[in-house]
Amino acid sequence: MTSDAVPEREVREAQPLDPDVSDSDDGGGESLLTVVVALTANALLAVGKTVAAVISGSASMLAEAAHSWSDTGNEVFLLIAEKKGARPRDEEHPRGYGRATYIWSLVAAFGLFTVGALVSIWTGISDLLEPESGDSGGFTLNYVVLAIAFVLEGTSFVQAARQVRGSSKKWGLHPLRYVSDTSNPTLRAVVLEDASALVGIVLAALGIGLHQATGNARWDAVGSIGIGLLLAVVAIFLIRRNMEYLLGEGIAPAMRSRVLARLLEHPDIERITYLHVEYVGPQRLFIVAAVDLVGDDAEHDLARRLRRVELDIETEPIIMDAVLTLAPPEDPSLLP
Repeated sequence: MTSDAVPEREVREAQPLDPDVSDSDDGGGESLLTVVVALTANALLAVGKTVAAVISGSASMLAEAAHSWSDTGNEVFLLIAEKKGARPRDEEHPRGYGRATYIWSLVAAFGLFTVGALVSIWTGISDLLEPESGDSGGFTLNYVVLAIAFVLEGTSFVQAARQVRGSSKKWGLHPLRYVSDTSNPTLRAVVLEDASALVGIVLAALGIGLHQATGNARWDAVGSIGIGLLLAVVAIFLIRRNMEYLLGEGIAPAMRSRVLARLLEHPDIERITYLHVEYVGPQRLFIVAAVDLVGDDAEHDLARRLRRVELDIETEPIIMDAVLTLAPPEDPSLLP
C-alpha cells in the first residue's frame, strides 16, 4: 500500500487516555484555582500569626508563622510552575515545558524545608533551652488566631480535596494513593501543605494549651519542634517525588495498558512490539514505540507514513511527542 492509499483516520468515540485532560473540570484551570485559594489563605494567616507570635512570644505560634510564610512563598513558586509548564511546545522543546513544573515545585518544596521546617525546629530548640513564659492575654490571642487559621486552612484544604476526590474517582484510586502518584505536582503540594497546616495548628494549640495549663513554656517549644518535624517530612516527600518525575517517572501498568490500547486502535497500526512511556510534565507523555503498519508500503514511503501516524497520535492531548520505529518481524506482539 502506498502513502497515497493510507486510509483516513476513523472517527470514533473513545475515552481520553487521562480523565484529567480534555472534557474535565479537573485540569490545569482547577489546579490554578486550588493554588490561588491556598495562596490567599496563607498570606492572610502569615500576617496574623506573626503579630500573635510577636505579642505572645509563643514558640509554637512563631513556628506557625514561619510555616505560613513558607507556604505563601511556595504558592508563588507553584503559580510560576503552572505558568511555565503550561507553555505550548515549540521547535526547541518538542516535548513541551511540562518538566519546568517539577523544577519550580522542587524549589517550593525546598523552601518549605528551609523556611518552614528548619526555622521551626531551631526556634523550638532555642526556647527549649531558654524557655520564656507568656501572659494570659497572649494565650487568648493565640487561640483566636489559631481558630481563624483552622477555618481558612480548612477552606483551602476542602478545595484541594474536592479536586483530588474527583480525579481519584475517575482513576479508581484511593485519594491518598492518587495524591502520591499523580503527575500534577502543584496539586500534590497544596494538598499536603494544607493537611500539614491543619495538623500543625493542632500541635500549636496543644503546645500553647499545655504551656498555659502547667506554666511550663517548654511545652510551647515542644510544639514548635513537632511542627518543624512535620514540615520536614512533608518537604522531603515532595522533594523526592519531584526529583523522580524530573528523572523520568514511569507510568503505572494500568496507564501503560491504556496507551497501548489507544495506539492499537489507530487504523494504520497492525501490532506493537515495544513501548516506552514516560511523563514529561503533568498529564503529559512521551512515547516511543516499535510498530508494524497495515499494508505493504514501499521503503521510500515508510518514513513519510510513520510520521503521519506520529502526528495522528500526538493529537491526543496527553501525548506531547511520539516516536515510532518499525518493529522487527520476529519480535512478539504486545497486548493491553
